[in-house]
Amino acid sequence: MGLIKDIYSVSFYEKFGQAVAEVYPAFDKQKFIETIYEGDFAQKEWKERMKHTTVVLHQFMPQNFPEAAALIDKIIKNLRKNNFADSNLAFIFFADYVEVYGLDDFETSAKAFVSITQFISCEFAVRPFILKYKEKMISEMSKWSLHENHHVRRLASEGSRPRLPWAMAIPFLKKDPSSILPILENLKNDPSEYVRRSVANNLNDISKDNPEIVLEIAKRWKGRTKETDGIIKHGCRTLLKQGHPEILSHYGLESTNIELSSFEIKTQKVKIGDYLQFHFHLNNKNEEPKTIRLEYAVHYKKAKGHLAKKVFKISEKTYQPNQLTKIERNQSFKLITTRVFHTGMHQLSIIINGTESEVLEFELID
Repeated sequence: MGLIKDIYSVSFYEKFGQAVAEVYPAFDKQKFIETIYEGDFAQKEWKERMKHTTVVLHQFMPQNFPEAAALIDKIIKNLRKNNFADSNLAFIFFADYVEVYGLDDFETSAKAFVSITQFISCEFAVRPFILKYKEKMISEMSKWSLHENHHVRRLASEGSRPRLPWAMAIPFLKKDPSSILPILENLKNDPSEYVRRSVANNLNDISKDNPEIVLEIAKRWKGRTKETDGIIKHGCRTLLKQGHPEILSHYGLESTNIELSSFEIKTQKVKIGDYLQFHFHLNNKNEEPKTIRLEYAVHYKKAKGHLAKKVFKISEKTYQPNQLTKIERNQSFKLITTRVFHTGMHQLSIIINGTESEVLEFELID
């Protein structure tokens, strides 16, 4: 499997340049490709190559932004005719073009986003517009939430997420997300799962700063449809992991008379690169079946010596009265780019319906 940056190849630029030249005769394809590869292109990573493509393309496009936006629309139509698939990540520079060169032209850019996002997603590119235009942009995105195309509807939700990963933050939405709630209301029963998942992710973002808002939505949406119930469950995943009492109660997840026994760590010393092995027994001592959300927490030792808790889900299912179940798990300590491991004493606990059990220790070694 090649590197993501290699989607920007000579072959790609040849085909793209041809598609542009077919609708814009003034476009100098060869000069465009030469300019792309001037300097340190080979050393650039994917995002740098994408941004570089935006800047170079701008040199060969009409300098009047409305003309350039209209031309991008024509180019996309021609790319489709030439069998370029929608959602081809290479073309994210179209969204970037609007972000970089259209920020001062609200009307043209808003129309361009509606067109471009049906070809390649624009959720990162709309963020500076929300920061600059605030309610005006959110009002526009509310209209998008009623659009016939599911990509446009998703952009309304995904682009307005207060904490969209890898994107610039929107501080005023983290503080008060009330202006984007009508967007989520419009989309809560969307026929597209792609859109509904975005709504859930938006709610999960909101829950990190304003849990009471999400809990209120959960109460209102509960039991309306299978779709809204699914959105709430996914949208409350952070609150569930945190063992938030109100959301646990919302799902009838109580830990009374759920017995944990024989909790044991089989690997008291774990080498970096190996697995932590542990097991325990679970018994529902209630007289009626109980839904049990079962998780475990690893308390990782950090660089400064303190512990940081990370929760992992095991299962959520119904246990019959006096149903004794043995559960075994392996937790990987293989090196990954998103986590740095530090040797020394770590901790492990079991979480039953949000209630954390006794904590056991184990040692991570080189």
